[in-house]
Amino acid sequence: MKHILFVIFLCISVFSIHAQTKLEPVQGKKEKMSQQGEGDINNVDRSSQKDKTTKGKDYDINLYKIISHQRDTTVVDTTLTIEKEYKYNYLRKDEFELLPFSNLGQTYNRLGYSFDIPSAFPSIGMRAKHFNYEEVEDVRYFNVPTPTTELFFKTAMEQGQLIDAFITMNTSKRMNLSISYKGMRSLGKYQNILSSTGNFRFTTNYRTKNDRYALRAHFYSQDVLNNENGGLTETGLADFQNGVEEFTDRSRLSVQFSQNAQNILVGKRYYIEHDYKIFKQKDSLRDSNLRIGHTFNYETKYYIFDQLAQNDFLGDSFITTGIRDRSQLRKLFNQGSVSYTTKTFGDVKFKANHTKYNYFFNSILFNTTNNNVLPNKIEGDVVAVGGEWRHTIAGIDLRADLLANLSGELGGNYFKGQAKYKFNEDASAEASIVINSKAPNFNFIINQSDYIDYNWRTDFEKERTQSLNFSFKSKKWVNADVSFTSMDNYAYFSGLDASQQITPLQSPDAITYLKVKVGKEFRYGKFALNNTIMYQNVTQTGDIFNVPELVTRNTLYYTDNWFKKALFIQTGVTFSYFTEYNADGYNPLIGEFFSQNQQKIGNFPRIDVFINAKVRRTRIYLKAEHLNSSLTGYDFFSAPNYPYRDFVVRFGLVWNFFS
Repeated sequence: MKHILFVIFLCISVFSIHAQTKLEPVQGKKEKMSQQGEGDINNVDRSSQKDKTTKGKDYDINLYKIISHQRDTTVVDTTLTIEKEYKYNYLRKDEFELLPFSNLGQTYNRLGYSFDIPSAFPSIGMRAKHFNYEEVEDVRYFNVPTPTTELFFKTAMEQGQLIDAFITMNTSKRMNLSISYKGMRSLGKYQNILSSTGNFRFTTNYRTKNDRYALRAHFYSQDVLNNENGGLTETGLADFQNGVEEFTDRSRLSVQFSQNAQNILVGKRYYIEHDYKIFKQKDSLRDSNLRIGHTFNYETKYYIFDQLAQNDFLGDSFITTGIRDRSQLRKLFNQGSVSYTTKTFGDVKFKANHTKYNYFFNSILFNTTNNNVLPNKIEGDVVAVGGEWRHTIAGIDLRADLLANLSGELGGNYFKGQAKYKFNEDASAEASIVINSKAPNFNFIINQSDYIDYNWRTDFEKERTQSLNFSFKSKKWVNADVSFTSMDNYAYFSGLDASQQITPLQSPDAITYLKVKVGKEFRYGKFALNNTIMYQNVTQTGDIFNVPELVTRNTLYYTDNWFKKALFIQTGVTFSYFTEYNADGYNPLIGEFFSQNQQKIGNFPRIDVFINAKVRRTRIYLKAEHLNSSLTGYDFFSAPNYPYRDFVVRFGLVWNFFS
């Protein structure tokens, strides 16, 4: 099915070249595209440059718009910057606060956390499987004057590749369509860690001629498949750390599951959001409008863990062969809203929503040992009401969002207040407060497994978080982010050691978390030194919420135009480091990380060397990753018993073109 979709995508790309009216040349002074780069659909910033098409006409790049879920608009980024280097990876976002596992497509351990996005409803769980899973808030919509395409390619770790293909077009000035597919396969260096993922997305947005009716919708199908080896055994761990030459071929190292375990997360989502403007009044005294809106979201997710035979590493099981754990969540969401906009009071919206959910397993489990019955599902309805407000006063962009449940056991509530102010073209500041209360994720509440110790039914309290956030952005001065978060009833999985004996728990004491991140770039001629440093401090009882105290990344690089500006070159070296800490362990059976205090990781440097270039519409990337792996000792890990990546050379390209 994946290959069929990819063929369909290529066909659409070919036949859509002339399917759209071309944008007329920009009148007045012409300005050609900078040699430093062209559009990156997935990572966007504002730009005032213009693009030169194949027919020699100059087009305003600001007309190629990207609209976020929050309706903030950006344009196609036209630069090849150090930020693009940081985002050229599997997730296509900056991984500064993430620590990848050895194979592409595996999970990530966290070096830092953010609590600035509230949610009133719990997730299915399996958080280790969701790094490459895009939620509703991550989907972008488009409005472009000509068909716009992006092709992304990067080599994988072993026998595989990563491809991300995208096209968007406007069939008219009022209707846009986009389609994309990201596929990845990588065998990996160790035994039984093959990864295979697929993300197919279709979006559309439409607006009538009189702007009274507007619609945007998307369909998203995503799957994340991983073979799981459970990490190194004690023997394999000793062979790895001793640096025995025979075991530099990582496939020879002993692992917990050599070939018989895998897990997969699959999700499908159907989303529609539309509104109708009932009336609009505009005269010398007032400018107002009244709108009604509706949002529909139907999403299904299922998670499966398969293993051919029982393994003592995960404990005793009810059966010895053909182990298969499956959990599934179905969620139907409907929301109605009424919004009124005036110059005096801004945009005020009142909303009410209903969520019908069903989290279930195949059958009811009866434990003959203690005569306990474990139900096979949690289902119910949640009704909630709330409001949103947005206004600009004295140049300050103010936003507020409030939601509270009226009925339902799993409903929650939240409040988010936000203020933004732009001092000038270079400097801006933002402050926000987030207060959130919601039930723990579903797999904390109930879980069924063929492994005896992985069956539970808990009665946890709602998790409560309060977060204060402040950021200041300025290329001239400094980029700074400060957040302070207080957590009550924090739910987590606890491991007695790294042997995967996992228990869901809830912290009885409050946890406070301070994060300070500062970034600054220094330039001298064609050289630049880009620095990011993060300090974290946690106050808690016990080792529950664990992060490194210090994380740093420093990049020294050189940029220049060569061959009469036909080629733009960017080359440099990146140094990354984080202090030692009790990193979370990874459990492949439930697809979750767990807190542990037996093994520490960190305190190892990572050095990457890269050479990037731009030729016309193509950006080319070449990187030697973890260049120092054999020089600074084999003590680098992503999680207890899971080694970080060895030295590897990877390359790829991003090709953007506007038809």
